[in-house]
Amino acid sequence: MTSAIRNAVAVLAATVGMTVLLAGCASKGQPTAQYDFGPLPQPQAKTGAAIGAIIVADIVGPAALDTERMQYRLLYADARQSRPYAYNQWTATPFQLMTQRMKAQIAQAGVKVLSTTDAAASPTVLRMEVNDFAQNFDSATSSSGIVNLRASLFRNHKLVDQKTFVRSSAAPSPDAAGGARALADATDAVTADVLVWLAALPPQ
Repeated sequence: MTSAIRNAVAVLAATVGMTVLLAGCASKGQPTAQYDFGPLPQPQAKTGAAIGAIIVADIVGPAALDTERMQYRLLYADARQSRPYAYNQWTATPFQLMTQRMKAQIAQAGVKVLSTTDAAASPTVLRMEVNDFAQNFDSATSSSGIVNLRASLFRNHKLVDQKTFVRSSAAPSPDAAGGARALADATDAVTADVLVWLAALPPQ
């Protein structure tokens, strides 16, 4: 057997084993576990005075992420294929979890956070679109959560600035629980970056 064939067989075996480990065996009838982002981290530095009142629109993104199903990718096997966990899901869609988390943290930093129904209260609107939100496995035992998000700030319906933020966080375990923790940490890191960006923009 050539080394190329041996390597291909090894990758196939690792992929099959990982898929069974993550997806679980249907015959076991395991109960579904639900995950959210957990408690808020410690408050960031107060930046509200520099930012002022802001309308934070609900986060949007690709249709594939508009679901409660938890998904992962095996980068070492086929990075283009997204695979669902069999017995694990989010308590809400990633967009809903991120919107709730980021609004809470932005408010925690001292910013007056308004909803889109409060349009008359502030001319400043923050819109965010997710480009990527994934648990990626580099190997059968190592994964990380990555968040890629584009933020746009508008004042009086005019674009003030736009920036893309990317953060990655290592998962503490190679499973759904580890992925949930890693994606929560990556979201918190992106939120901190967004706050720094907002505070540095010219005041209204």
